[in-house]
Amino acid sequence: MDSLVDQVTFIAPSLAVSVVVVALLFMANWALLRRHPALGNEKKLPRQLTLLALTLIGFVVITVALPISDTARNQVITLVGVLLSGIVAFSSTTFVANFMAGIMLRMNQPFRTGDFIRVEDHFGRVSERGLFDTEIQSEHRALITLPNLYLVSRPVEVISKSGAIISSTLTLGYDVHYSRIESLLISAAKATDLKDPFVQVIELGNDAVTYRVSGLLIDVKSMLTTRSLLHRAMLDALHDGAVEIVSPTFVNQRRMDDHVKIVPGAGVRQAAEVSSIPEDMIFDKAEKAEQQEAAQERLKKELQTLGEELSVASGDEKAKIEVHIEQVNQQLDNVSELKEKAKKEY
Repeated sequence: MDSLVDQVTFIAPSLAVSVVVVALLFMANWALLRRHPALGNEKKLPRQLTLLALTLIGFVVITVALPISDTARNQVITLVGVLLSGIVAFSSTTFVANFMAGIMLRMNQPFRTGDFIRVEDHFGRVSERGLFDTEIQSEHRALITLPNLYLVSRPVEVISKSGAIISSTLTLGYDVHYSRIESLLISAAKATDLKDPFVQVIELGNDAVTYRVSGLLIDVKSMLTTRSLLHRAMLDALHDGAVEIVSPTFVNQRRMDDHVKIVPGAGVRQAAEVSSIPEDMIFDKAEKAEQQEAAQERLKKELQTLGEELSVASGDEKAKIEVHIEQVNQQLDNVSELKEKAKKEY
């Protein structure tokens, strides 16, 4: 009986320390993660790393409290250290590199959520930015995840929100004077609401001249639609101007009278009905993400302003500001919930 009491007395301190550490870890888990279910993966990561660090500290505390010799205790701590070092060594190359690249992208901010970017063969709108990877939505509505290390190690083409140049290239024969082609292409660009259109002669080939018509598009979100409309307007302008758009080889080999033109007849063309805007369907996630991020930034600025007003307010005015702050915080939580819901939908 005395032996049992002695054993319980011997392990009681270690058991008490273990219970306290486990309880504190559960409380930390609740405070950091479970209390905020609407947090996205990006905001959860620092909290998860903090919880991991607290868990390691708790393990060391429990190990120190164990009723074992100092030699055994040091061996246990050393073994855990070796295991952690091995895990970090195997995963650190890609893990740390992508993490540091994510930090670099956040500091430099070469692009933001909702921007159009092109990286080598990948083109789309940014729909999510993480510490380890960036997600873009392609022209086919597919979601493409690009590691941040991939982005910082390659040139990234970012379409400016202030406007983008929309261009189209075509080849025409030498039998039509370039000034006539230029006027027709500029009229086509103006028909699609492109600003300050211009035409360039890109190449003088053996059989044809290569022209490029360009113009400034202010609303970059309609880039795909505008490019298609530009192509249609070019066909209309050239056909209406009796300019053939056929292969120079075909023109040289055909057996026809010189006055015969390969141009659609008048009245054949019909205006196509546009039932919807393709960009609304293609880049839906990127569009929502951009709007939600803009809303978050606006609400955070509003909270900062309200905090400054609260520091100098008093009485009823102070109470009104506090109520307003609570409402803005609720709006922030709602936006975070919408972002998390949007992620689950894809």
